[in-house]
Amino acid sequence: MSFRLLINVLAICALGVAVVAIFDPARLGIVDSPPDPAIQTATVQYLATPSPTMDESTTTTPATVVKVEEEIAPPSDAAPAKPPQKASTPAPVPKVPAANESASDSSFEITRIVNPYPTPALHFDEVNVSARAALVNILCIPKGGASLRPISGSGVIIDPRGVILTNAHVAQYVLLSQSQKIDLSCLIRIGSPARALWTAEILFIPPVWVNEHIDEINTDKPMGTGEHDYALLRVTGSTDNAPLPQSFPFLPFDTREVIGFLGDFVLGAAYPAEFVGGLHAHNNLFAASSVSKIDKLLTFHGDTVDMISIGGVIEAQSGSSGGAVVNAWNKLIGLITTTSEGKTTADRTLHATMMSYINRDLKVQTGQDLATYLQGDLAEKEAAFDAEYGRGLFDLYLKQITK
Repeated sequence: MSFRLLINVLAICALGVAVVAIFDPARLGIVDSPPDPAIQTATVQYLATPSPTMDESTTTTPATVVKVEEEIAPPSDAAPAKPPQKASTPAPVPKVPAANESASDSSFEITRIVNPYPTPALHFDEVNVSARAALVNILCIPKGGASLRPISGSGVIIDPRGVILTNAHVAQYVLLSQSQKIDLSCLIRIGSPARALWTAEILFIPPVWVNEHIDEINTDKPMGTGEHDYALLRVTGSTDNAPLPQSFPFLPFDTREVIGFLGDFVLGAAYPAEFVGGLHAHNNLFAASSVSKIDKLLTFHGDTVDMISIGGVIEAQSGSSGGAVVNAWNKLIGLITTTSEGKTTADRTLHATMMSYINRDLKVQTGQDLATYLQGDLAEKEAAFDAEYGRGLFDLYLKQITK
């Protein structure tokens, strides 16, 4: 185990988090190993049942993907909500296949990308430093005796202008905090322990997700598969009125299909908060990161890898939603979204939405892929989204909250 990772383990143990089963020295001893060339085929499984949300010169060989069938719950940092459009009518959403419209088989084969990058893989100590620099904690706290519970989630900066990628079930609270009608404050925090530096606003949240989940805004344990569960925030101000950085630290992303493959080592980074208690989450929250293998490939409707599964990692707990999954070339390839249930993180399986899925789904929702959506004047795009969808989505939330 490297000195830096040992320090991380000690820091987390000081917070009372059980990490013995997560930080396995045998695992960390090979964190700079490239993908295993022996694994050229894999099964992709179908994922249709919800789980708790957590408020690779290109030669290919077949692998199998499994449909997302188990119910995945968002890490309980935030409850998922569904995006409305205008006034109090649901937002129109693009047609997406229903679960029963998916492929008839329970799995299918995919192929690995051989030599996905022209440069050698990095050591995960180096990847860890880069990932943590781009990692943020999103803390939302009601200012009065409010009907909303406080939430702590994660996010990752993906653009030097301060664009944060997180889950929709976290970002919905940021949407609500933008109105004076809701007594809610959301802060963007960085570092370990996390310190508040910035404020942010919604750049995009999928209306289709809001429409499907808005009735869960006050649910203690929201459930979801992870489908459409992503959002973009834009840092718009600082907590002390200081000028914003000219360039934010960020993680470059890779939206290619099958860039994460069965058996590949990846680094997960987030701000888990489930086992540290409310006071620690507010005043003494530390980032956590660990290295593990991709152990399952999952799909929502067939033909594509939409999510990956990673077992026995410390990030499999509330607060990790919106955290980063980074490959050995320092590329963001997944967004931590949901976890299976279990008494400890060692008993749980973490699910991350692939950047390839987010890229595809964003194009369905907006007509633009992620790289294109991030081009141009972001303030104008934010204003356009707010005018077309944001206000209507807020009205739907307000109606739900005041029931």
